[in-house]
Amino acid sequence: MTQKHLFSIFDVTKQVFYSTPLSIGIVNLKPLLPGHVLIIPKRVVPRLSDLNSPEITDLFLTVQKVGKGLERYYNAQALTISLQDGKSAGQSVPHVHVHILPRHSTDFEGENDRIYPLLEENESHLKENLEISQDQNDSTMTNGNINNQLKKTKGKANSIGEDWNIPSDEDRKPRSMQEMEDEARAFAKYFKSIEATQ
Repeated sequence: MTQKHLFSIFDVTKQVFYSTPLSIGIVNLKPLLPGHVLIIPKRVVPRLSDLNSPEITDLFLTVQKVGKGLERYYNAQALTISLQDGKSAGQSVPHVHVHILPRHSTDFEGENDRIYPLLEENESHLKENLEISQDQNDSTMTNGNINNQLKKTKGKANSIGEDWNIPSDEDRKPRSMQEMEDEARAFAKYFKSIEATQ
């Protein structure tokens, strides 16, 4: 039986692609760029200071390992790693989470700092988007508003950052559970292959 994983009160079990004893990696409901994922501790706590030393160590070692893997997977040149720690910092879901985004010099027509206001906007709608997604999943609506972003990027790892136009948050529709499960399986397979060669 699969262990249930929560992101705050939201069941994200099917979104998990990476797991350690204390942390998990989950695919994002509304990614800003291809490969935008979240790393969260398994224990639900709102603030970084609520984690114990082994949890903090595991969380950031997971961020490092997943980030390195996604950078290779997407042939990226860099990573944006972000953590909003507390409501006043823009955190909208009361569960520690670290955003990882593979980056290319061509993202946002070379204006790479544009990612920060987008992350803030994304974070401000995260709880609401998760609630909507949970409601859709609870009513077995799996094909609702399917976002074809993942389909557009398959097979284009070398040029993924070149033509990725970021719509406003209102225009970005949450991905279906099937899309997130497919991406989680692809990432899980990739990370298992990396670990098998080490």
